[in-house]
Amino acid sequence: MIITYAIMAIIALILLIGYIVLVRKKESWLLLLYICVTVVNTGYFLLSVSKTVEFAIFANDFIYLGSVFLSMSMLLTIVRLCGFEVKKKLIIALLIIGALMFAVIATSGFLPWYYKEIELVFIDGAAKLKKVYGVLHPLYLVYLLAYFVTMVVCIVQSIRKKMIASQKHASLLAAIVFGNIAVWLIEKFIPWDFEFLSVSYLFSEIILLGLYWMMQDYVRSDLIPRPTQGAAHYASIDIATIPMEEKISKILSFLKPGELLVAREREVLELILQNKKRKEIADELCLSENTIKTYTRTLYGKVGVSSREELYALLIK
Repeated sequence: MIITYAIMAIIALILLIGYIVLVRKKESWLLLLYICVTVVNTGYFLLSVSKTVEFAIFANDFIYLGSVFLSMSMLLTIVRLCGFEVKKKLIIALLIIGALMFAVIATSGFLPWYYKEIELVFIDGAAKLKKVYGVLHPLYLVYLLAYFVTMVVCIVQSIRKKMIASQKHASLLAAIVFGNIAVWLIEKFIPWDFEFLSVSYLFSEIILLGLYWMMQDYVRSDLIPRPTQGAAHYASIDIATIPMEEKISKILSFLKPGELLVAREREVLELILQNKKRKEIADELCLSENTIKTYTRTLYGKVGVSSREELYALLIK
């Protein structure tokens, strides 16, 4: 069993390194997901080779550190894939809640709040903690269930609002969430010697990476609805009164043949159409001003303009 955990940890590390090296345009929450899965699987391996209760508790805390923020990173990755915006206040709130949750878990071995009793046992040569849960242990169950429910609601809402590219993609997202719920529930109510969540997390990050490439990396101009012949003449309308989706549709209709917008360019376009300055856009997307400048330049090139004024002019063409 120790060898199996070692293999899982190595695979997780290879996937993390591969993502960092091979993917140029990284999604921050997907990167955090890869890091968390690596931390969790490394923790399982460290726990399996533990010789003392103290080291086993340390390894268990290491697993929980990854698990607590893995739930957050998976939710935010799914939110991005579903086409919703992630506000800074929400991120800060989730980080604080995650830190508090881990602080409760980290009392293990010192206070009887999360675990009343802890005993180190060995199964087929691999160490495992035998635990009696304390009064605060249900908090973690509520924490995970809240994340799972939010993921499901996010997927359902994106389908209802037709924000997901296809039903197949939505089904895969749902499969990831329900698959992890199923594995987690099985491990909670049916005793297993092996932690199958270590494998479930690996499959989840592989599927999420594939979905990220398919759904978020490119926005094809031929998938964007074009203004109809009977649309109102933009010259007689104040640009500020035009709905955002209509503005984006109009701009994307000027994409050069064969050109695509990457997800970040689409985000920059929307913020430019909100009349936000480069610094404001950089702050909102958590990127440098130079990076925003690069995205803006490539965006302008793809639609055949050289300035904001020319971009706005497309709206009244």
